[in-house]
Amino acid sequence: MAKGPLPVSPLAPPGGMPALPAVAGVRFAAAAAGVRYAGRLDVMLAEIAPGATLAGVFTRSATRSAPVLWCESQLAALAGRPAGGGFAILVNSGNSNAFTGSVGRDAVAETVAATAAALGVPEEHVFVASTGVIGERLPAERITAKIAELRDALAPDAAEAAARAIMTTDTFPKGAVTRVELDGAPVTIMGFAKGSGMIAPDMATMLAFVFTDAAVARDLLQAMVSEINARTFNCVTVDGDTSTSDTLLVAATARAAMPALADADDPRAPAFRAGLEAVMRDLALQLARDGEGATKFVEIRVTGAASDADARLVARSIAHSPLVKTALAGEDPNWGRIVMAVGKAGAAADRDRLAIRFGPILVAEAGQVAPGYAEADGAAYMRRSELEIGVDLGLGTGAAVVWTCDLTKRYVEINADYRS
Repeated sequence: MAKGPLPVSPLAPPGGMPALPAVAGVRFAAAAAGVRYAGRLDVMLAEIAPGATLAGVFTRSATRSAPVLWCESQLAALAGRPAGGGFAILVNSGNSNAFTGSVGRDAVAETVAATAAALGVPEEHVFVASTGVIGERLPAERITAKIAELRDALAPDAAEAAARAIMTTDTFPKGAVTRVELDGAPVTIMGFAKGSGMIAPDMATMLAFVFTDAAVARDLLQAMVSEINARTFNCVTVDGDTSTSDTLLVAATARAAMPALADADDPRAPAFRAGLEAVMRDLALQLARDGEGATKFVEIRVTGAASDADARLVARSIAHSPLVKTALAGEDPNWGRIVMAVGKAGAAADRDRLAIRFGPILVAEAGQVAPGYAEADGAAYMRRSELEIGVDLGLGTGAAVVWTCDLTKRYVEINADYRS
């Protein structure tokens, strides 16, 4: 983990982090607990008022962390419990509390108990997340020592500080917000996330928290979150490595002046779903834009596959290829590496039906370089900071989009020095 602030990614949103508005029913606080480094915000607390519903998606890593295991079990149990009591989300950076055995479980229990006692919420309503170094004991006592301070500092307008507290190798805090009207009722949807390396969500180190004042039934909220996650966070990769700690939690506080959304057929559901997807997509793209050492933001669009699943295989194969990603870093229009990545993906492919584009430029088709393609055009296109690679397999209607970044020397430097 970097010892000091890293230079802000050249791909960061030009306007910086948007102002994160208050969401009725949620308060935030952040503190410096010294989990790994002194003098930086590294713990955040979100207090969610009674009456809220929660949904979430977590890493499917076989070595997922103690906090993830706790959240999975508590979220699953919510469906069988009567509503009642508020919620809390406690997050630390600097240490992932992963691969820490019974000591890790004890640390979760300690921080959950302290948070529940301080806020007066049931322990089973406290969700925790940790991000940072794997395999080191989490100094839970440093976090619990800050709980009272966090409780006393809770404020509706402190979301930005909370977003900064969960950063590790991120070069900028990531936030997104939108507002929608549901049959005349104004609703706010706001969220923040962290992630820069070890990003290939399978549900990186990725954490994301989204809050809305809409009233949404638990089952419907979970269905929407799972569905949208597949099109947003699960379509991002920085380095192809899935974290032990991926956590996405969405809270709906039911404070907006509206009857609850309880059914996907409700005529208000499409507008809410679109707003939620806009926030989640925005956060997901910011992860790719802040890839460790990144200088290129890349959209890989695969069409004409035998199935959507095949299209995803091909898109991920291209996005994960170190040879493709280093060519992008070097601004080399080496389309042969894309051919290689398509061929190894494990999806149905036919050389003589394959077409490749760099943005609007047709590079290859029918099993060979396109007749009108000029290497100089490809090289000029590669000098852009935002690129699109298009692959059409010519076999069917399957399609997929994946967002990624290039692989630079700076990525190696950051990760070679991560624990020192």
